[in-house]
Amino acid sequence: MPPKAVLDIRAEPYDSRDATALRRDYYGEVAGRYWGRAATETEIDEGLTDDGVEELAPPTGRFLVGRCDGSPAACGGVRLLDSERAELTRVFVRPALRGTGGAGRLLDALEAAAAELGARRLVLNTRLDLVEARALYARHGYREIPRYTDEDPYAEVWYGKEPAGR
Repeated sequence: MPPKAVLDIRAEPYDSRDATALRRDYYGEVAGRYWGRAATETEIDEGLTDDGVEELAPPTGRFLVGRCDGSPAACGGVRLLDSERAELTRVFVRPALRGTGGAGRLLDALEAAAAELGARRLVLNTRLDLVEARALYARHGYREIPRYTDEDPYAEVWYGKEPAGR
C-alpha cells in the first residue's frame, strides 16, 4: 500500500491556473472513460464551456484544491442547492495519489466547506462505471438516494449523507 498522502487542501478560485488544470484532468478522465478513448483537448474545452463552475464560488459554493509537496494533486467543489442541501461535484484525485488516503481527506474538507455554507445534508451524483468513486462514497457514509436533479444527463446514481452531529 502506498504511503499516506499529505495534502494541503484549501479553497481556491475555480479558474486559477492549478484549479483549471485539475478540472481539465478530471473532465478528460471521466469523459475518456465514458467514451472508451482519450478525450481530445478540443473535447475537454467544449466540455468545460458553460459547465456551471461559477456556482463553486462564494457565496453559493467553494472550490478546493489539494496539493501534495506543493504540486496540485486533487480538487473538488461544493455548491448550495437550497437552504438545506449542498452538492459535492468534480471530486478528483490525480492517479499517482490514489490509494493514499487523499480522497478521504478531500471529502472531509468538502464536507466542512458545505457545513460552513450552512448545508445540513450532502448530495452528489456519479455514473455506474465510476466504481472507484462509488466505493469511496460508500466508505465515507454516503448512501444511494432517489434522483434529486435532472441537470446532469450522465448521472446514473445519486448519493446522500447527513454530516456527523446533525
